[in-house]
Amino acid sequence: MDSSFSLYIHIPFCNSFCDYCDFYSVSADKLKSDYIDSYLYALVKDIKNQVKYFSVENIPAAYIGGGSPSVLGSKIGFLLDELNKLQCFKPVEFTIEANSESITNDFLNLCREKGINRLSLGVQTLHTPSRITVNRKGDEKIIKENIETALKYFPDALSFDLITGLPHHNKEIIARDIKSLLEYKPSHVSLYSLTIEDNTALKEKINAKTVAIPDEEYADSLWLFGRNELINAGFNHYEISNFSREGKECLHNMRYWRMKNWLGAGASASGTAIFDNEKRAIRFTYSNDVDAYIKNPFINAALCENLDKNTLLRESLLMGFRCKEGPDPKVFKNRFGKTIEEYIPNSLLKYADRDKMLFLNSFLYDVFNELDSYKS
Repeated sequence: MDSSFSLYIHIPFCNSFCDYCDFYSVSADKLKSDYIDSYLYALVKDIKNQVKYFSVENIPAAYIGGGSPSVLGSKIGFLLDELNKLQCFKPVEFTIEANSESITNDFLNLCREKGINRLSLGVQTLHTPSRITVNRKGDEKIIKENIETALKYFPDALSFDLITGLPHHNKEIIARDIKSLLEYKPSHVSLYSLTIEDNTALKEKINAKTVAIPDEEYADSLWLFGRNELINAGFNHYEISNFSREGKECLHNMRYWRMKNWLGAGASASGTAIFDNEKRAIRFTYSNDVDAYIKNPFINAALCENLDKNTLLRESLLMGFRCKEGPDPKVFKNRFGKTIEEYIPNSLLKYADRDKMLFLNSFLYDVFNELDSYKS
C-alpha cells in the first residue's frame, strides 16, 4: 500500500443552518467551550491512531471542512499545533473552509501562522434576497469586507464556493456574482448547481409552496451560463464543479478523484485505504454523532467496508472521469493490470469528441454496461 495519504478533518459545528444543507453539523451556539475542546482532543487521538494504523509516512495535502471550521476561533490553534508535531505531516497544500460572513483577522492570522496556505470561502451568492430566502446569513457588504480581510492572508490561494439555481436566481444575478468575485482575483472557484436534498428545510418549504426555485431546465442553463462565464474569464474547467487558474487545482480533492489514499477524521468523516497489489480497498465512515465520536474516536468504531476489485474499478472510473483529464493512467494500470482503453474501448470511442464531464451520467451508464460484458 502507498504510504502517502491526504487528510480530511470534519468540524461539525455551525452558528446557523442554511435551508439547503444536509451536511452533518450541530449548533455551535449551544456548545460549551469544553465540549469543543473534547472534540478537538478526540480528533487528535483519531488522526494519530490512523497514521499508526495505516503506517502513514507522508501527508502531502490536508483539508479542514465542515460545518464551519471558523467557529472554532482561537481553538483551531491547538489542532494545528498537534498536526504540526506529526513527523509525516508535510502538506504542500493545507486548506481550511470558512464562511465568508463570519471570518476574523485573528482567526485567519492564526491559520496562516500555523501552516494553512489555502482558504476556501463559502460565498454561495452575493444576492441578498436569495440568501435570505434560504436562511444564509450575511449580506453583500459584509461578505466583500471579509473577502478583503481574507486577501491580506491568502492573496494567491483563495477559493470561492458558488451555487446557482437558488431562489430568485437568473443569468443577470449569476453574471454579477461571478464578475464581482473575480475582481478579488481568486485562484479557484467551485460552482455548484443547487441540489434539493431530502430532510432539509428547503425541501419542506418547496413542498409547502412557500419557496420557489428555478425549474430544472432553467436551473441547468444557469449553471452552464456560470460555467461559460468562468471559462471566458480564463479559468480551467478541470473537474465537473471546479475551475482553477493554471496550477491551482485543489490537490486534496484531486486525490479523491484520482482514488488515492486519504484519511478521514471526525464525526461523519470518511477515509479510504487502497491496497493496489491486492486490487482492493478499505473504506471507513464515522457516524453522524459527535458524542459517540468523542467517546470512541477510533477506526474500530467506524463503519468499515471492503471494496473488491470490481467495486474499486468502477469507483476509479466514476471518480476519475469527473475530471477533464480522466483517471490517472499510470495509477489505473498499476492498480488493475490493464489500461483504461482495454477495459472500455467502445465507451471511449463513442464519447471521443464530447466533453465527458458534461455527459457524465450517460457516459458512465455506457461504461458500466461495457464493464458488465467485459471478459478478462
